[in-house]
Amino acid sequence: MNSRDNYGSGRNPGNSDGSEFARDRHGKPLLDRYGRPVRKGGGVIPPSNNQSPRRETRNLSDSMHAERSAQPERPAQPEEPQYRRAEPQAAPPATHPRASQWQAPSAQPGPADHAAQPGQTFGDPQFGSSPDRAGRRGDSRPARRPRSRTAPRPKRRKRFGFFKTVGLLLAIVLAFTIGATVWIDTKLQRTDALQDYDGRLGGTKGTNWLLVGSDSRAGLSKEDADRLMAGELDDSVGRTDTIMVVHIPRFGGDATMLSLPRDSWVDIPGHGQNKLNQAFSLGGPALLQRTVEQATGIHLDHYAEVGFGGFANVVDSVGGVEMCLDEPLDDPMAGIKLQAGCQELDGPTALGYVRSRYTSARGDLDRVERQRKFLAGLSKKIKSPGVLLNPFKNLKVADALSSNMQVNEGDHVWHLASLGLALAGGAKQETVPIAGYQDTYAGNVALWDEAGAEELFSKLR
Repeated sequence: MNSRDNYGSGRNPGNSDGSEFARDRHGKPLLDRYGRPVRKGGGVIPPSNNQSPRRETRNLSDSMHAERSAQPERPAQPEEPQYRRAEPQAAPPATHPRASQWQAPSAQPGPADHAAQPGQTFGDPQFGSSPDRAGRRGDSRPARRPRSRTAPRPKRRKRFGFFKTVGLLLAIVLAFTIGATVWIDTKLQRTDALQDYDGRLGGTKGTNWLLVGSDSRAGLSKEDADRLMAGELDDSVGRTDTIMVVHIPRFGGDATMLSLPRDSWVDIPGHGQNKLNQAFSLGGPALLQRTVEQATGIHLDHYAEVGFGGFANVVDSVGGVEMCLDEPLDDPMAGIKLQAGCQELDGPTALGYVRSRYTSARGDLDRVERQRKFLAGLSKKIKSPGVLLNPFKNLKVADALSSNMQVNEGDHVWHLASLGLALAGGAKQETVPIAGYQDTYAGNVALWDEAGAEELFSKLR
């Protein structure tokens, strides 16, 4: 057979299947740009007269698919071999003759030493990421050097902000206030001043206080008595130089300070008619409470009493109270001699100022007016920032008030605080209208104007 026979017929002597088409290395026929198979000699299958190139191409594709299906399936690729780390050989017993010559075989690194298997991460104990783990495993290989990590930045120290500072200060002030309040409340002297009795009036509108300034000398030393011009010392209950009802509206508004002259001619339950201050001398605060309630028709809710020494100590604790006098006041019986004009009164001077009545034109009526003015001025001084915001001074004032004031059993320091705020806010000052005076077995007494007094009392009920 010559070369023409081999190539002229389109057969490739090196092709065992005798196909006349050119194939690639995978055995697939080569196609031209029109999708027609290429002969091995470079020719293209021409279309027949009764068959279009498109149909011929479709037939050729079908034949190629048949040839491809006839080829045997390729065997599946074998799985890659799995490597296992060689387990270290155990050391022979110490009694073995060759135990001293035994050396542990050095482990050869395998693929598992350089790449983690699926589901494993570096840092797993089997990779020997730390000398401790390698020692526990019995592996003699050197531990893997840990990856270098950047040193963490030091945390910036947070500054104590403005709002935190303010909150801390407020918390300290609140804690101090609560502690001081409890301390003052425990030091208050209490007495059973307001008692229930048959026929007692029910609660009236607002809150009503009975304020009493007694002339009791109980507890005063000889030096204090001389300083305060208190006269003879004794332990008697004493009488009241000041009797005042303070009315505080329940729903806001100005408070009212109503003075009851001590020489008022009233009916004292169980003792007949007498001066008002005699009720305190005969039966103490409870009898005075009942006498005032029946005479005025006003239900009393709270009670506060201060004596000679306590009043002076409270005035000294605030540093004195400024008072403005329209005219000079010279009263040897009270131990004072004051010039006209504004001046600051200390404890003893203030006590003489509120007790003086013998050199005044209207006597006791002028005295009760001075008492109301001074009490309002004292309340404003206690409320002032210089006293209220100064912890050393307000503690001194609180100690003086709690040590020298008696209150009812149910009264507390917050009740006194509400009273002080009401008086410092500018209370109205009133006095029971007086119709005239009369001499009696008890001395010269003041007679109330019944119509004017009833009109005044009805506003406070």
